[in-house]
Amino acid sequence: MKVDGLVVLVTGAGVRIGREIAIAVAECGARVAVHCNSSTKQADETLSAIRAAGSDGAVFRANLTVDGSADKLVGEVVAHFGMLDVLVNSAAVMQRTPFGEVSLAEWDSMFALNLRAPFFLSQAAAAAMGDHGGSIVNIADLAAFETWPAFIPHGITKAGVVQMTRALARTLAPRVRVNAIAPGAVLLPDGWNEESEEHIISTTPLKRLGSPKDVAEAVIYLIQADYVTGTTLIVDGGRHIRT
Repeated sequence: MKVDGLVVLVTGAGVRIGREIAIAVAECGARVAVHCNSSTKQADETLSAIRAAGSDGAVFRANLTVDGSADKLVGEVVAHFGMLDVLVNSAAVMQRTPFGEVSLAEWDSMFALNLRAPFFLSQAAAAAMGDHGGSIVNIADLAAFETWPAFIPHGITKAGVVQMTRALARTLAPRVRVNAIAPGAVLLPDGWNEESEEHIISTTPLKRLGSPKDVAEAVIYLIQADYVTGTTLIVDGGRHIRT
């Protein structure tokens, strides 16, 4: 499946990794549905970059934690572009939540956006893809495979994304391929100091932080890799093999 000419929906495309993915697929010739919730100004900037790359796009706003939002968003994308070929589930929240301080509201909000939303978006997208099929790429996290005591709920949601990816790949085959990417230290959470950053770099085999572009390139690979499904591609500079 070549990216050129495809309709690609990227959630959370106004900022950070989602924005880089949206621009990267546009540079490969895709028409891009730019999803945002509150980051409307940033989404407009993403759209401007897409158009500067010579591609077509549109912004779609939706609160993905609201019941029915997945069906509505996918329906709007199909109504605008006439079809949907690829869904990239990038929208997520990551916040420091030490075990003894996690509130029910924090738990629910993380599960709603990080795990429930990708599931129901995948459900809606798979139906919209119809007989022509397509591809779903979920953005997981290295936290799905490692233990981060200050980010326990986040890690649980991302482990769920990995398992969901495997289950949906089997359920939707051969019509729709489903894969995931688990980024490592790409964009550090707010509040990390220089010492923490230097420690991560020194303990990463490739001796650098990742960039959103590294993740975007992996997304493009998975969109085009017609014989790959049910796989989680770790993009972490080798941190998962450091011990």
